[in-house]
Amino acid sequence: MIMEQINKPGDLQKLNLTKAQLDELAQELRDFLIEKVSITGGHLASNLGTVELTLALHLAFQFPKDKIIWDVGHQSYTHKILTGRRDGFDTLRQFGGMSGFPKRKESSCDAFNTGHSTTSISVGLGMAYARDIKGEDHHVISVIGDGSLTGGMAYEALNNAAQLESNFIIVLNDNDMSISKNVGGMSAYLESIRTDVAYNNLKEDVSNTLSKIPVVGDRIVQKISRTKSTIKQLVIPGMLFENMGVTYLGPIDGHDINQLIRVFSDAKRLKRAVIVHVRTQKGKGYEPAVKNPAKFHGIGPFDIATGMLKKKKMEADYTDVFAKMLCNIAQKDERIVGITAAMPDGTGMKRFAKEYPERFFDVGIAEEHAVTFAAGLAVSGLKPVVAIYSSFLQRAYDQIVHDVCINDLPVIFAIDRAGLVGNDGETHQGILDLSYMSSIPGMTVFAPKNKYEFMDAIDFAAAYDHPISIRYPRGVAYTGLKEYRTPIKLGKGEVLRKGSEIALLAVGTMVQTAAEVADWLEKEGYHATLINMRFIQPWDKECVDQLNGSHRLVVTMEENVLSGGFGEKISSYISTKNYPMQTLMIGISDQFVEHGTISELKRTLGIDTEGIISKIKNIL
Repeated sequence: MIMEQINKPGDLQKLNLTKAQLDELAQELRDFLIEKVSITGGHLASNLGTVELTLALHLAFQFPKDKIIWDVGHQSYTHKILTGRRDGFDTLRQFGGMSGFPKRKESSCDAFNTGHSTTSISVGLGMAYARDIKGEDHHVISVIGDGSLTGGMAYEALNNAAQLESNFIIVLNDNDMSISKNVGGMSAYLESIRTDVAYNNLKEDVSNTLSKIPVVGDRIVQKISRTKSTIKQLVIPGMLFENMGVTYLGPIDGHDINQLIRVFSDAKRLKRAVIVHVRTQKGKGYEPAVKNPAKFHGIGPFDIATGMLKKKKMEADYTDVFAKMLCNIAQKDERIVGITAAMPDGTGMKRFAKEYPERFFDVGIAEEHAVTFAAGLAVSGLKPVVAIYSSFLQRAYDQIVHDVCINDLPVIFAIDRAGLVGNDGETHQGILDLSYMSSIPGMTVFAPKNKYEFMDAIDFAAAYDHPISIRYPRGVAYTGLKEYRTPIKLGKGEVLRKGSEIALLAVGTMVQTAAEVADWLEKEGYHATLINMRFIQPWDKECVDQLNGSHRLVVTMEENVLSGGFGEKISSYISTKNYPMQTLMIGISDQFVEHGTISELKRTLGIDTEGIISKIKNIL
């Protein structure tokens, strides 16, 4: 196999492969990716679509001397293979194994750690300016998807890039998808370019014809290049990128390696920022992924022959529960509208979109806009529900503060994937939202203990006239402790067991763990008090007051960083009140959490049942 001859950066160029051999290598790479991801799970469709593009980049540039920044990084698998990490795919996204995203500590060919969208142009521009300041000689390439161009940060970077007077290459990987189908004006604009090949044909025909004129042909071609922008304006509507001051090349067939190499060679010679518009097919080479690219964007282990998941989902997860409840409250209240940021499938909003299409808004990968857009809807009398993953919502912190909370608007934040999410690693763990949301005056923060309390929380939020966020985890909705279902009252916890000496105060997913710890304590002869705190802000100070005098140890539990979290609030309050109670805070220490299964991560972090029992033992 040709692929087996590539074991380190630069090996591909040394092989001097023919076009037929490059096509053969592309097929080998696709077969390899399908086989490995079918076992480990991972991001498949996006990687299958960028095989030829990645091969062309590695043939046209010298890595790691040249620097490539992959926006998000969903499409970096082929890059990892070509830079000597083929063997790592046996442990892809597994605990202690290879990351599914670019990681600087894995290879010098990974120029920047990525995982969130719309960042690559800004990073690349910074690296290009740094290169020039230091007097270095290398190319900087930022690869960004058309889905990422729905995010405003990309345009801030493009606006800045127009001032650059040295080479900087932006590869626009256009597959008409982010995770779900792209939306908005930029998607329509790129579609107009895709379908209008007149400019490219005209440019090639005019250049070829004029260059054949004896003596003066080449000079005419050079002179006419001065008016090329005018020709583009006539043929391609808008010419947005050129008007911003960034040279545009394309669209190019992203699966034609030789054509890509030629265009990259042209782009390398320009002393300014240039966009190379590349058209690719998401999922190319594997029919199930072509037919359903959203499903195969990020997928678990699957059967290659059928494309079906090996492990069928038997029970409803929290996202399913949210989808059903959102439709329920929308049926009762016509003011309910749904907003998501390019994640209708992942957040469960797809069901709402089908039932209430006129009340559903997918704003693209634009979390900041989603929040302020919701504020505009809310101040006009509607009731927006904004569903965004925890790690993505943190990008809109300023908008939550200024546009929602200062205006005291009834926006509901459905914070999906809160807590540990597992195999996507550092950039996707939702371990900060309790801290950043509860830091905002006027924001109510709720974390349900199980499926039923989650349903009640959504009903509560629908009737609430102030900003509120409900954080819930990834995975199957917990149905235990269903015998405890008391009405939700603002800022009040729920006492599940009354005891003495030891009090376990937990929020969200950690209530289940706390119940298991309480069972162990019971066997050891300790009758612990168990409280489901429910609210992180405002939280139940009265229930803590009632522990004073009868308890000597208060254990707080949260699936969030300790810094700024729920435990710190309780500990600070107890200290301020001079209560003679010791506090043990259970949570995630000051660190970013890498990839692995949730159970593996909890055990490593010491926040699983056994780890908490061990810590309590040390104190007792």
